[in-house]
Amino acid sequence: MPKNAVTPTRMVLNQLKGRLKTATRGHKLLKDKRDELMRQFMDVVRRNKELRQRVEDGLTEAFGALTVASAVMSPEMLNQALMYPRQSVELNMAFKSVMSVSVPHYDFTTKNADPGEIYPYGFTQTSGELDLAMQSLSRVFGDMLELAQVEKTMQLLAEEIEKTRRRVNALEYVMIPEMEENIKYISMKLSENENATKVRLMKVKDMVLKQAIEQRRADSGRTTEALG
Repeated sequence: MPKNAVTPTRMVLNQLKGRLKTATRGHKLLKDKRDELMRQFMDVVRRNKELRQRVEDGLTEAFGALTVASAVMSPEMLNQALMYPRQSVELNMAFKSVMSVSVPHYDFTTKNADPGEIYPYGFTQTSGELDLAMQSLSRVFGDMLELAQVEKTMQLLAEEIEKTRRRVNALEYVMIPEMEENIKYISMKLSENENATKVRLMKVKDMVLKQAIEQRRADSGRTTEALG
């Protein structure tokens, strides 16, 4: 018996068969989408691991050089050297589609293309370690921005994978089996009705035949009496 009451008619059966065909096609498309999302997700995970290692190495190098610089320079000199930056950065954000998922794409442009603009100080009263720290931070900035982009992409893809997985499971374990059960139930009922109709028709045919035979016998008897 189906869980939900259905009317066992030929029209309902045809409608269910059409819905089952559509659900089966949708189930395949969603499974393909889920698999492709997983492949894209794993690529992003590998890129995230690579970027995170590069960012951590770059920050470790920059902080190490900054620690040495702070040891050889007085706090006042260090603060004064970094107080007025000469370079500025403009962040740009766009979106691109990955398997119908809108993910961010970050980019940046500097106010001045001169690499020397990363140093907001003169070189006479600062240490070389401070220069190394500024160079390391400048190099790692692009990786940090891409890392933020990759991690946001990972989050969005993971959410879409979970939604797609729930839809696949709902079709595979709930909707499609329920429609198949309803189709089987209606087909069985229609078959029972057809068999019952055939039995009734056979009974009617037998009754009509019996009446015809009796009528023929009666007519034959009357004819014999008339001749006698």
